[in-house]
Amino acid sequence: MPSTVPLSTLRVGMVGVGMIFEETYRPFFEAVARRPLYDPTFGVCHAELAAMASRTGARAKKYREQLRSSLGNFAICTEPDAIGQLLREPVDVVCIATPDDRHFDAARAAIAAGKHVLIEKPSVLTLAQLDELVAAANDKQVLAKVVYHKLLDPDHKKLRTLVVDGDLRHVNHGYCSLLEPKSISGNQFSEWIVGRNPGTYVAVHYIKLIDFTFGGRLKAVICDGQRGIVGSADGPTWDSVQLRLIYGYDGGRDAAFDIHTSWVTPENFPGYVEQEVQFRFDNGVWNGHSRKRGVECTIEGRTPLERKITINNHYNGTFLEPWGERSQRGYGIEVLEQFAREVAFVEFGGAAEERSTRLAAMRQLTYNDLASDRATVAAVHAMEAILAEAAAGRPHAVAEVDHQAGGLVLWIPGDAQPRVLYAGQVYGTRSAKSAT
Repeated sequence: MPSTVPLSTLRVGMVGVGMIFEETYRPFFEAVARRPLYDPTFGVCHAELAAMASRTGARAKKYREQLRSSLGNFAICTEPDAIGQLLREPVDVVCIATPDDRHFDAARAAIAAGKHVLIEKPSVLTLAQLDELVAAANDKQVLAKVVYHKLLDPDHKKLRTLVVDGDLRHVNHGYCSLLEPKSISGNQFSEWIVGRNPGTYVAVHYIKLIDFTFGGRLKAVICDGQRGIVGSADGPTWDSVQLRLIYGYDGGRDAAFDIHTSWVTPENFPGYVEQEVQFRFDNGVWNGHSRKRGVECTIEGRTPLERKITINNHYNGTFLEPWGERSQRGYGIEVLEQFAREVAFVEFGGAAEERSTRLAAMRQLTYNDLASDRATVAAVHAMEAILAEAAAGRPHAVAEVDHQAGGLVLWIPGDAQPRVLYAGQVYGTRSAKSAT
């Protein structure tokens, strides 16, 4: 055994300083400042917030004043060229928590600069963007990962365990719902909400859960939605979206999964969000509900508006530990720590000449690697195209995966031929069906 434990530091650049930073990244940085990461393979590793990139810098300056004692005097980079400024700082890793339609440019710039990258879901909005980032990460020999924190939810981990172990056999169909309050669309995200939809924003969690847990091959995507609360009834901004995915499995059996999302739930709803899943199998049924699994707490004059009645302590909670320490933890934070551990293993987990082997091992983690995100991005790509057609007065389009005309094609009612959204193959083998 060595007489001293190796010490190392990962310097992190943060792009985006909104709600996601407040709920997950901030408590992660604070926790790792108090207690650095440790593993026998890489020793002790500090993960330091080195720089923040934001549009105006107002929130970043507020955080720097609040967190100076725990996180230090990190750099603040603002527009114009906030990303360029951040990449000129001494950072090893870039975390991207901007609105979803701004992920690609920031990630491309960071990877081109040779930085490891972690992107909040959805990673990108098109398969072509995904191809470009994966190729760039391969070229630069860095990790490119995406956050799907719901895969670390204890309930979802148990579901996957039962499926992998064969206790639950062959999924037949499923239903998922995630409803968020009006404050999401009308306040917290009001600056970027125009032209966006809650399906892309949160349905991706369940798309990935379905794909990662049950396997199979995505075959078709259908969706519809409602407008008129966040934006105009005939505009491009959606209040709620109902998405259906058709997956094919060995033996020629298909399964349909419905995913309903909304960000216009009334503010006096008793929970922060309403999350529900149901999956039916050949030999069983799985039901999960975020509010029913938790606790209820009523405080006169404070619930359900200032504080919610039902609390998801599994995702993110603040606690006074029995030994007197204040902490904030949950699977929304654990997923960030796991990524930091993966980067630390690549950079500090052994001899320099073995780095490529360690990098390849971390790329095999299909729960978060961009190269494993094809089905999820294909579903998002299709959903965005279907909703755009509906907003243009051409509703009820259907997307098909790996058709002979292209890897992702859109069938629009009234058109004799599909429109090709992505010419490459999603899975590598096209169907033999004709284009007619």
